[in-house]
Amino acid sequence: MGVKRLLFVDDDRMVLAGLRRALHDMRGEWEMTFAEEGEAALTVMRQLPFDAVITDMRMPGMDGAELLERVKDEHPEVIRIVLSGQSEKEAMLRSIAPGHQYLAKPCDIRELKLRLRQAFASRDLVRNPAIAAAIARLRSIPSLPAIYTELTAALRAETTSLAQIESIIAKDVGMATKLLQLANSAFIGVHGRVSSLSQAVSLIGVETVRVLTLSIHVFSRFERGEASAAWLAALWEHSVCVATLAQRIAAAETGDKAMSEECFAAGLLHDVGKVILLGERPKEYREILARLGQETASIETVETEVLGCSHAQLGAYLMSMWGLPTSLVHAVAYHHCPSAAIDLQFSPLAAIHCADAIAHHVADGEEKAVFDESYLERLGLSGKAATWRNLLDEI
Repeated sequence: MGVKRLLFVDDDRMVLAGLRRALHDMRGEWEMTFAEEGEAALTVMRQLPFDAVITDMRMPGMDGAELLERVKDEHPEVIRIVLSGQSEKEAMLRSIAPGHQYLAKPCDIRELKLRLRQAFASRDLVRNPAIAAAIARLRSIPSLPAIYTELTAALRAETTSLAQIESIIAKDVGMATKLLQLANSAFIGVHGRVSSLSQAVSLIGVETVRVLTLSIHVFSRFERGEASAAWLAALWEHSVCVATLAQRIAAAETGDKAMSEECFAAGLLHDVGKVILLGERPKEYREILARLGQETASIETVETEVLGCSHAQLGAYLMSMWGLPTSLVHAVAYHHCPSAAIDLQFSPLAAIHCADAIAHHVADGEEKAVFDESYLERLGLSGKAATWRNLLDEI
């Protein structure tokens, strides 16, 4: 992967000195530069290529939110991380759109290392610079207009409950992904990783979701024409089906409520790469869909030929940049080829792979569901397809 170049920006020299000392052992992997204000950071970024910028929010002159907006426009491929105090809520709200991840001061060095390594590893999956830049610029993943309208209407009503918000977001890939991004950030201030929608909604709360949606516009509508919107609606329906079936498979296999909820979230997000492509690269994706109607090659093969990467890789890349838990990233990245992952026990990846195969088998009229048999055998799940197929009938 090579040495990564990181830029740390903070007007407090003591903070920069502390980071320099704490990250001394990373000099073999990271080449680090330290700047005391936004303009200086932009100047050095115009002279050298960087892989990530980690910035404070409250700085004189150009603050962190403005700096990240400038970095997004001038250097979209750079990973953008906010490092800020919990008291700076207003500034944090402004950083939600241009930032990829949000960490709290004082910085947990182990968490910073983990998040950067995860983001760098997934970014290397996407070797098409134009596609990578388009993904890195994303503020949000667009939602179906009807669901967006339903959410905004619900949030304008003072009596809206957490359960109502969760039920709407559970139907929408874009909203679910963004909500999980925020729940896994210092914006919320939770310790540990959040991988279920119910936990995310509970942590963020109705009032914050209301502000984010109606004032900050953290969610957006999909506006790419009727043809694309119709295809997107079918994709949403498939995603909800896979999520629900994966949740039931997990319940049947583990009896673990937390695992079941995590599998629902993974199922909802497993095709998020297709949503990104439909919104950001509609012309190329229409070409991919046309070829699929004429050829027998798999969608991953055609995507890679046209774009240089698959929808699974794109989705995993974005989710990793946004700091979602590794279990969700892996489920998205490997749901078509789970043997490529080092899995020795039941996980969201197993549930999503099986639910996706069954859903395609039923919806597309395929002769039989196509599973990665060696993977299922390794996990002791061989021969359970018929039982799982019955779970879909119940849905």
